[in-house]
This record gives sequence, C-alpha cells and structure tokens, in this order.
Amino acid sequence: MTDPVSSIRNLGPAFEAACDRAGIRSAQELRALGPDAAYARLIEAGTRPHFIGYYVLVMGLQGRPWNDCKGKEKQALRARFDAIKAAATPKPVSKLVAELDALGVRVGTGDLEPT
Repeated sequence: MTDPVSSIRNLGPAFEAACDRAGIRSAQELRALGPDAAYARLIEAGTRPHFIGYYVLVMGLQGRPWNDCKGKEKQALRARFDAIKAAATPKPVSKLVAELDALGVRVGTGDLEPT
C-alpha cells in the first residue's frame, strides 16, 4: 500500500498535484528521491521554483513544522535551493503560456491562477 504525498507533514493537495505532474505518485517515492532530486523534478515538470516551497518540503520530509527552519540551517538550504534551481531544466512552455505568465497569470491544473 502506498501513502499519498499529502500524508507527509506540511504537504497538501496542491503540492501533491505538482508531484503528480512530475511523476512522483506516493509519499514513499518522494521520500526515496529526497528533497533535492524531488524538487528538481518539480521544476523540470513546470513548477515555478520558490524557496519557501523547497524548505517546506525539506521540513516535511524531516517531520518538522514548515516554519522550523531558521538561521544557518535556512541559509544552507537557500544555497542548496539555488543550486537545484540553476541545474534544473524546466520543460518548455508554449508561447501562449509564456505570454500569460508575463501578464501575471499562471496556468495551473486547468484553472488560471493569479501569481
């Protein structure tokens, strides 16, 4: 039996949907990948990189509250996030999606969401 991604502390339905788009289908698979590889896959699948989303994932995989990251630990996570972001190759988007993005409208899972 596999547990849903949203069974991990701090991770809700929106994060679970992003994982699904990246081919990460269970909490077990997410744990096996680890936060860095999983976040790279999210970026490559089209998730817009955001530091808070990354450290929420790290804290959740450690079973800690999302806002438990502070000081030097947070600085070290920022350096890891920056490296992941620089190395990940986002999937190409269509011209329409790029233009909507430039206007501040983000195409989500069927709904248009303000950014």
